[in-house]
Amino acid sequence: MTTYVPVPGHHRSPLSDDPTGPSGNRRLFAAAGPTLVQHGARFGPFPTLSPPSRLIGLLDDAGLSGRGGAGFPTGRKMSAISGRRSVVIANGAEGEPASGKDAVLLRTAPHLVLDGLALAAAAVGARETHLYAPAPALDAVRRALDERRAAGWDRHKVHLTEAPDRFISGEESAVINRIEGRPALPSDRLVRVTDSGLHGRPTLVQNVETLAHVALIARYGPRWFRSTGTPTEPGTMLVTLSGTAAPGVLEVPIGIPLARLLDDYAAVDPAAVRAVLLGGFHGAWVPGAQVPEAALSREALQPLGATPGAGVVLVLGTHECGLQKSADISRYLAEQSARQCGPCLNGLPAIANVLTQLAYRRPAPNSAREVQRLTNMVEGRGACKHPDGTARFVRSAMNTFAHDVGLHLRGRCEATIPAPPPTPRTR
Repeated sequence: MTTYVPVPGHHRSPLSDDPTGPSGNRRLFAAAGPTLVQHGARFGPFPTLSPPSRLIGLLDDAGLSGRGGAGFPTGRKMSAISGRRSVVIANGAEGEPASGKDAVLLRTAPHLVLDGLALAAAAVGARETHLYAPAPALDAVRRALDERRAAGWDRHKVHLTEAPDRFISGEESAVINRIEGRPALPSDRLVRVTDSGLHGRPTLVQNVETLAHVALIARYGPRWFRSTGTPTEPGTMLVTLSGTAAPGVLEVPIGIPLARLLDDYAAVDPAAVRAVLLGGFHGAWVPGAQVPEAALSREALQPLGATPGAGVVLVLGTHECGLQKSADISRYLAEQSARQCGPCLNGLPAIANVLTQLAYRRPAPNSAREVQRLTNMVEGRGACKHPDGTARFVRSAMNTFAHDVGLHLRGRCEATIPAPPPTPRTR
């Protein structure tokens, strides 16, 4: 995918405890453009809550969960912060190539994110706020901050930190390390960052999409927020769709059937889909045969062993080899590791090597068993969760493409095979 574009949803159910609010599912992208004038024309002035901590109860009632991948309840996470020296960080570092939603949001609706950041800071009594994102996205944020300063919208300065273009740079401890001036690498933390994070202070790290929803809930209320989505997972979510002729970032109601998303939004015939990768490179494959029964919610995807994660939907056509695609991703994940422990330094390249040999029809007779052995070895033994996520993804690939594994072991494949890729580095 080379271009990400916001696309409005097709769901037209009325939302409404505030008739002036954005209607349908075009919520985060409802403003005509990214400027403060356009933002104010669509969403009105900065919302004032009295007391500011009332926001936490509104978020609990709304049922907002984090949109960064983990899906933790936002109100509960915010309520864990206490103390005058607390800090709030807006995390816009997506890391992986398959996701582009946060970058699009920061370019398209930076003021919603900054509203949410200011509201969250006021709710937990924080005077220090940070926004962490890749350099291109920070350009749009700087313009937005200049507008807000001129209009007197913000009480406190927002500190900006550039996120490196690495898969692991958005992990919570990596974010804190980078803002403190160290490399953006995950680290072991025996104490939760909500208790001791940035410079040892209570720290709230929230994904930028989550904060944009916070800004809308503060304006229009929990009932409005719950008027779309599902009863247990309300609201809309941003989805990065790729692997199709119409890639882009979409805002859709949580719980939308996967087949409808592919058919209505991407003009993809579900019958032409071999599999769909959900949740990103640490996510799981859903076989094409299961697409008609899948929907984009945690509850609906749990029986399929998948999760919406941060909204990545990568479509694999019937003409493509799932093992090859999975091997390519596993090589990328091996290269992107922190290289701080044995599972990352040695285990992930070993998994990538065996899976690559199997995918490109150069397998040893025990290749499938070796992949299973290696994934079991790295899981639960890393200094961070990167080995676990990689093992989970590879295991999903071996299960989803089990038929292809059998063909590849016999030197056959249902897809066209390109030239073998380079072997991952090992140390």
